Amino acid sequence: MRYRLPPAAVLFVLSPAIGELLSGSSPPVEFFNPFTFFLLAVLYGGGAILVRELALSWRKGWLSIFTLGAAYGIVEEGIMCKSFFDPKWPDLGPLGVYGRWLGVNWVWAQGLTVYHAVFSIAIPILLVELAYPNERDKPWVSEEWLKVIGLLFALDVLFGFCCFPKPETPYYPPPFHVIATVAVIAGLIWLAKKLPQKLPVPLSTQVPTGRKFAFLGFFATLIFFTVFWGLPNTKLPPIGTMGLGVLVILLAARYALLWSGNGHRWTDIHKWAIAGGALMFFVLLAPLQELSNPTRPDNTAGMSLVGLTALMGLLWLRRQIVRHQQREQKVSQFIGSESAQM
Repeated sequence: MRYRLPPAAVLFVLSPAIGELLSGSSPPVEFFNPFTFFLLAVLYGGGAILVRELALSWRKGWLSIFTLGAAYGIVEEGIMCKSFFDPKWPDLGPLGVYGRWLGVNWVWAQGLTVYHAVFSIAIPILLVELAYPNERDKPWVSEEWLKVIGLLFALDVLFGFCCFPKPETPYYPPPFHVIATVAVIAGLIWLAKKLPQKLPVPLSTQVPTGRKFAFLGFFATLIFFTVFWGLPNTKLPPIGTMGLGVLVILLAARYALLWSGNGHRWTDIHKWAIAGGALMFFVLLAPLQELSNPTRPDNTAGMSLVGLTALMGLLWLRRQIVRHQQREQKVSQFIGSESAQM
């Protein structure tokens, strides 16, 4: 019997690998620092495991996973990093001024909440479930391990709240902002528990090809980043950027739901295609980030290799999905022929 890593262990590493490494937020030199890797894995991987196990225990679907993913994004950026409020957070750029009102970086907060819900939580969970098709409806960790992961996650967040951005000069938002943020997180968790498993949406007469799903994932990601990180460099008012951001999200969700019948007519290839299309944006961006090394404060060496590794991983996963579908088809044909002979 061939040894396989537990799906929870893969998710524990894959979530930060996508959310931080592939995105270029933490290039290889930074990401593979043992201390940094531990903090990121506990934060991202622990958060993804908590989201996945909670949704499973509540018998909820992807609506709840995205909602819990948004709650995770607010925990990371609003509580741990405090970048929603800190005007001098290193990654803000013009977003430290653009869209800032009442002590909140609103455009940054909106974009990062959606980013984490999709790329840090939902896509890693989806990819691991595709890699472990026989485990997707089962718990991946015991209740005891879930408590341990939850405790480590909470300690990680507390450490960041006390020390980020720099231990010697940590930034702390006003108490009201912290209380309001905690209330929003609690509200999203409550909403995730109450949401229906699926939405009643009209079905298309025919599910499109996987290629269309890949295009949807890629272009939705491209437009999303253009809106939230490109338009702030223009004279468009922040409220216009935020409105366009909502429109992009709603249109992408509408087409995904319309084409899929809420996911129940998707094959695993469709799921792979939409996730792979979204990640292809970062795969293509990776070598460009390495070329921009002289103009960035961090060291982006190795990003081309990261993009190539991600591409190879996606292609490997597609091959595994096709093989699994072929095996299932052979089993179904065998059972059908046996039933016909009885």
